[in-house]
Amino acid sequence: MTEKYVDLLVIGAGPAGMATALEAHRRGVETLVLDENPYPGGQIYRNVSHSPLANPGVLGPDYLYGRTLVDAFARSGVAYWPQTLAWQITPDRRVSVTRQGPDGGTLQIAARAIVLAGGAQERPFPVPGWTLPGVMGVGAAQTLLKAAALAPGAPAVLAGCGPLLYLFAWQLLQAGIEIRALLDTTAPGAYRAALPHLAGALRASSYLAKGWRMLRAIRRAGVEHVKHVQGLRVLGTHRVEAIEYEVAGRVRRLQTPLVLLHQGVIPNTQVTRSIGCDHAWDPAQLCWRPRLDAWGQTSIADIFVAGDGGGIAGALAAEVSGRLVGLQLAHRLAGLDLAERDAAAAGARAELARHLAIRPLLDALYRPADAFRRPPADDTIVCRCEEVTAGEIRAMARLGCVGPNQTKSFSRCGMGPCQGRFCGLTVAELLADAQAKPIPEVGYYRIRPPIKPITLGEVAAAIPMHEDNRMARGGFPK
Repeated sequence: MTEKYVDLLVIGAGPAGMATALEAHRRGVETLVLDENPYPGGQIYRNVSHSPLANPGVLGPDYLYGRTLVDAFARSGVAYWPQTLAWQITPDRRVSVTRQGPDGGTLQIAARAIVLAGGAQERPFPVPGWTLPGVMGVGAAQTLLKAAALAPGAPAVLAGCGPLLYLFAWQLLQAGIEIRALLDTTAPGAYRAALPHLAGALRASSYLAKGWRMLRAIRRAGVEHVKHVQGLRVLGTHRVEAIEYEVAGRVRRLQTPLVLLHQGVIPNTQVTRSIGCDHAWDPAQLCWRPRLDAWGQTSIADIFVAGDGGGIAGALAAEVSGRLVGLQLAHRLAGLDLAERDAAAAGARAELARHLAIRPLLDALYRPADAFRRPPADDTIVCRCEEVTAGEIRAMARLGCVGPNQTKSFSRCGMGPCQGRFCGLTVAELLADAQAKPIPEVGYYRIRPPIKPITLGEVAAAIPMHEDNRMARGGFPK
């Protein structure tokens, strides 16, 4: 197998990955950036330089800002491999990748330092009927709009809570697409819980103003905006036919062929877990995040995390965190003077603090309700890949399963194509609740390579065939 050596390997070309690479490259660090997508930008700026939309402006000024960063990245001369999947990373910083295209293939990259900039993923939202055709995550629907200009062909119902829910509703309206209703699951008590954080959030007043403008646009468009929704249930035989919900003790039903669900995002920790990095439970954001030092380094030397993969803070904060990681790596790998590093970092840290000022308010206001994180109905599917229900997880807890890895052995829950990405958090919360234990004590899945699905041919191409392990006549290694 071919092997390549670099000083710095950045995995992910979103705002954090691009900012890290730009800062490190500018200061003399040999840098290679890998990304699964055909163009840089990540999820937030997906296809911003090659938008299929006739008017990309419908996605808003925050999206268009991404062109500035993508253009700077394109001009920088940083080595960039698009359509490249990193599917195994070892603690000694060897990365197995598969490249698509005419010069593609499987190879291994050895790096002096690695930055993981894989960003966030949508939080699981397991409600009855969420696996029916016609139910999607808001993030997935937004990806279709950005990547292929595909929009709902019939008025959709958006349900859940969180900034992305309102942003996508606003984007659909800007694009002239009708919304059937917006079902807001924010609990009445959340406003009281968020109120003490309002004064601090004023340091990030631009975020508050943006949210107010979006809600005003939704209201002016005449979208039915139902607040304090509980008891969501998607109905249908072979696909979505309706959504049922409860407000103030009354059950209501809306006919719809399309339901888009969302209740926030969480760090994508599959890669950091597969390497063996330490993780901690974040009680404010209700998720796991890797333990990082002030410069983004994980518990494993020379492996860093930049952006939302280390904690949810948003695209602008991710870009700033990438610059900080890039400064540290310029110090470590290219001899940047310590005083110069700290002087350059001071402004970035102040900027990051302004972006983070909004987080306590958002985390309190859009805290997903317990019933939407731990489905009370036993027949609700938790693991979509293996069709394992909440009731089966509770039954395994009663049998003595103390953590997700044991439930995996009993039920295959977490062994499907997503490798637990969309059930791991729910399984941990269900087990903790059933056993009256703290979630950190229950733990999470052990993640093993390959991190993403790959073919047997790609695995075979990654195996070095030296003289001492060539296949013998009988078909077994000597």
